[in-house]
Amino acid sequence: MSRVAVGSDHAGYQYKQILADHLRDAGHEVIDLGTDGPQSVDYPDYARAVAEAVARGEAERGLLVCGSAVGVCMVANKVRGIRAGVCHETYSARQAVEHDDMNVLCLGERVIGIEVAREVADAFMAARFSDEERHRRRLNKLLAVEDDYMSKRTEG
Repeated sequence: MSRVAVGSDHAGYQYKQILADHLRDAGHEVIDLGTDGPQSVDYPDYARAVAEAVARGEAERGLLVCGSAVGVCMVANKVRGIRAGVCHETYSARQAVEHDDMNVLCLGERVIGIEVAREVADAFMAARFSDEERHRRRLNKLLAVEDDYMSKRTEG
């Protein structure tokens, strides 16, 4: 089983709690990085915490929940080494790992029902990168874009 960092803002708090328990019940080690209640908070704080935990290797995967999933996804993808995606059905959650090595799943509590969210989280956690030559080549190109951008930021 895997170690997964989970986080949410207030709009995703309820699903984060349910999904964290679901993942624990499935045998995964869950690192809960907040938020710890339904009070209004800023989603970038929690998305960054989860993304950085994955980037540092403290967790193999990350799960973020907000109202739509879009905000947390944008923040997570700013962290070097993170490949976050918004997936509200199982095909994309599985395929994004198998083909693109996605390591952070973003879900919108206001977009999908909890049963679908559980199924999507399960598909994400069960999937493995295929490591086929065509997928490795494409992933390397994706990583090269990140490297090019990061090197230009540090030069200027």
